[in-house]
Amino acid sequence: MRRTSLAALLIPGAFALGACTLGPNFSSPDAPRTDRYLADDQPSQLVSAGIPGGEAQQIVQSLDIPGQWWGVFQSRPLNGLIESALVANPDIQAASASLRVAQFNARAQRATLFPTVQAGFNASQNQSPASLQSPTADNATIFGLFTTGLTISYTLDLFGANRRAIESLDALAEAQCFQLEAAYLSLASNVVAAAILEASLRSQIDATKRIIAAQRETLGILRQQEGLGAITGADVATQEASLAQAETTLPPLEKALAQQRNLLATLTGRLPSERVAERFELTDLKLPQELPLSLPSRLVEQRPDVRASESSLHSASALVGVAIANQFPQITLSAGINTTSVTFGQLFAPGLMGSNVGTGILQTVLDGGALWAKKKAAQASLEQADAQYRSTVLTAFRNVADTLRALEYDALTLTAAVAAERAAATSFTIARRRLELGDTTYVVVLIAELTYQQALLTRVQAQANRLTDTAALFQALGGGWWNRDTDALPPGARSRCRPPAPATASLQR
Repeated sequence: MRRTSLAALLIPGAFALGACTLGPNFSSPDAPRTDRYLADDQPSQLVSAGIPGGEAQQIVQSLDIPGQWWGVFQSRPLNGLIESALVANPDIQAASASLRVAQFNARAQRATLFPTVQAGFNASQNQSPASLQSPTADNATIFGLFTTGLTISYTLDLFGANRRAIESLDALAEAQCFQLEAAYLSLASNVVAAAILEASLRSQIDATKRIIAAQRETLGILRQQEGLGAITGADVATQEASLAQAETTLPPLEKALAQQRNLLATLTGRLPSERVAERFELTDLKLPQELPLSLPSRLVEQRPDVRASESSLHSASALVGVAIANQFPQITLSAGINTTSVTFGQLFAPGLMGSNVGTGILQTVLDGGALWAKKKAAQASLEQADAQYRSTVLTAFRNVADTLRALEYDALTLTAAVAAERAAATSFTIARRRLELGDTTYVVVLIAELTYQQALLTRVQAQANRLTDTAALFQALGGGWWNRDTDALPPGARSRCRPPAPATASLQR
């Protein structure tokens, strides 16, 4: 029995040495063969608007991205809000739990590489008919029966079905790891965007209040002139209507601001009834002087969504091998020992022990083409995963290209908006002075007032767009997850995905 059990344990190893792994061997797809994101010249210098929040920016090729990339805005409240969101947001917690599910599923599949050892015990009370001889020595018709045994079984993986299944689940776990990184990046980007929009709304509300105050002052001037008989009541009524129209623009802005505050509370895992202490103004957010631009060949390594799609492609490739291997025979080796006694005290007495050693071969002969169809389905799934991967890569490159153009043209827009605001403010001031002196008509003042109102709001929105574009670039390039200090996160929210190759330079904050 000792020699037989030893052989049963050694035979699987011998078969494994000669085993093969069927199906395609996966290799990472080549990066797109291009050295640029845009068909035309890529911007490298962004113009300055001459105001805080509109400084010149330089786009630096191959500049690495910090793990806490939002720190480039130099806002402590923003840093604290994002750090708390990464810990408390339920979507992050769900993605983290999904990662653990995938990892444990892969670990469970990995157990198929080892023999399965099972131990059992059975006890029963039996009564034999009086017409038959009792199996006990004392011829008792009522007796107990005790059985215990140990079984070792092992399924030979001659054609690599188990190994391919392990490979597939490992790839799915890796895909889930990158999906968790994508959730981190999306959450941080959403918090930054919400903070920028809140700051923009506050500036728009302040600007609107100043416009309303100016229109009320203008209305006071017109009423004085009406009392002197210099103008008619129609001009006063027109200004009253203009003032009322300006006042109607304030509640929607205040509503949007309240909704942004609710959004920030939700992103950080709080109820809307819980107050968010952090407040954001445009003057509190700084534009970084340097912006990174990764090489196109590195983008596919940095973007979590691309890496997750690549891992899904790897899993689909391994499942093709599983489907092919399932068409071949399955060989199972087994060995076991057992003992049976009518009394529990003699269960391990000499002469009561038995053993068995066996092998089984199972080959599907006729299944109506099910295995063939499953192989074809796995191959089609591989083609689908490949197409989805290429689509994800195209989307990633388009995101970077769109962001580069947004950075370029929004910088120009802000420059023009600042110039327009200054010119409109000067024109409005001159028109009001002339109106006070009776040197012009109210219509000229009204036109100048409306022009200044639009220019002021346009400048605020353009200033916020430059901040949003900066955040969008970091998001489009992958967010620097490979440089993040995961030890700062709770144990259940940490991920250890395979990082890309190190970059050549670091971003200076």
